[in-house]
Amino acid sequence: MSAIDELAAELSKLPGIGRKTALRLTYYLLKQRPEQSRRLADALTTLAERVRPCAECFNLTEEERCAVCRDQRRDRSVICAVEEASDIGAIERTGEYRGLYHVLGGRLSPLDGVMPEDLTIDRLVTRVRDGEIREVIVATNPSLEGEATALYVQRQLAGQVSGVAVTRIARGLPVGGDLEYADGVTIAQAIAARREM
Repeated sequence: MSAIDELAAELSKLPGIGRKTALRLTYYLLKQRPEQSRRLADALTTLAERVRPCAECFNLTEEERCAVCRDQRRDRSVICAVEEASDIGAIERTGEYRGLYHVLGGRLSPLDGVMPEDLTIDRLVTRVRDGEIREVIVATNPSLEGEATALYVQRQLAGQVSGVAVTRIARGLPVGGDLEYADGVTIAQAIAARREM
């Protein structure tokens, strides 16, 4: 396999990058000065060597504990469980949540070979049991696998920890969405999650 094909094959493994885009990126890099490619390679090497999961919540960090876990101003009685570390950024951008996080490391998907032991659900249960947590917010994606993961997390916490509220983020119509284009499940969830005005 040529160097061009090898790089294109690796780039095409990235999410949202198909074979044609991978080749386009490869040829773009070849047009750049060699030091540009070296800087990219160095940045990828540094990323692989320095970034690791937080020892407490599994967020990505260069330290032993991530910035959220080290922040003493955070509400330590609430944990928001998310599928991936990238989900934390989306929640943080709202400016509405000031608690802690727990990254599950994916979602249950038996067809893809992802079972409960492949995720950090057991570590979440331990954190809740050993800490002074009053609420766990489950913020998995509204997919079949995300819903199955949320239900599994809820059952694990209910079976091993008492006195902790397990809540789920609301789902429904997006701001600016039209009812006529929404699917039935989304409309049903929006009606179920309605609130007083």
